[in-house]
Amino acid sequence: MIKVVPATESHDISFRQIHTADGGRIRYRKVCELDGQVLRQDEIARGWETATGTLIPVTDEDLDNLPLPTAKAIDIVGFVPAASIDPIQIGASYYLAATETVAAKPYELLRQALERSSKVGVAKFAMRDRERLGLLRVKDDVIMLHALRWPDEIRSTDQVPVPDVAVTDEEIDAAVRLAETLTGGDIGELRDEYRDALEEVIAAKAAGTSLAPPAEALPASAEVVDLMAMLERSVQDAKATRSGEPATVHPMPAEKNKVAKKTTAAKKPTAKTATAPRGPRRSA
Repeated sequence: MIKVVPATESHDISFRQIHTADGGRIRYRKVCELDGQVLRQDEIARGWETATGTLIPVTDEDLDNLPLPTAKAIDIVGFVPAASIDPIQIGASYYLAATETVAAKPYELLRQALERSSKVGVAKFAMRDRERLGLLRVKDDVIMLHALRWPDEIRSTDQVPVPDVAVTDEEIDAAVRLAETLTGGDIGELRDEYRDALEEVIAAKAAGTSLAPPAEALPASAEVVDLMAMLERSVQDAKATRSGEPATVHPMPAEKNKVAKKTTAAKKPTAKTATAPRGPRRSA
């Protein structure tokens, strides 16, 4: 027998819904629409609703006896290079454990075959009332099962608008230099800073205090952003951070805006101009 063990866990902070007037917790009750009774979980079963509104009960026994090879087993359908799997297909991850002696040898054979072939296995399995597609690979001598989305569940990129803007070769080179400067970081050192900040807010409110508001973001302006200058500064800041020096914070560049203002002021209306020069536009 093979046991499926969740390989990931969520550290998200969960909120409860409360009544704004008195702080009372909002609870949901499962009520039968025929007799109005509030039901316990052991009194609730699943059912499939037909087009006419008829509910057909489906029991656990019905699901266990599905005429499907993957109902009680993981069916390997092939082996493919790992690079052929689009990351957009990958969903939840699980560890597979051989919990019985009879499953130990097949488990070990599959593990070593995956390692020696340098490929991943593609399999079908049943979980949570439906058949799923999965990817099998080895991590630290343990076989992992990654749930995959079916190909027809991936939406086309045709519906996503692509920006039609021009960039220079110099800007692209600067962006590449920035990517190269940031290459090699340890992703294992990253952490959820939003969660940390949220915990600070909750702790402060629980203690009856409040945190200082964050620094205000720069206001939106009509200044022309010098993308090249920003990329170059980002490269320098990244290099300084990697070398242990504190990175500097740069305001949005305004040089081009100043030049534009001087150019506008230097222009004089010609004889053909019938109106006075317009003042600066007011923001809506």
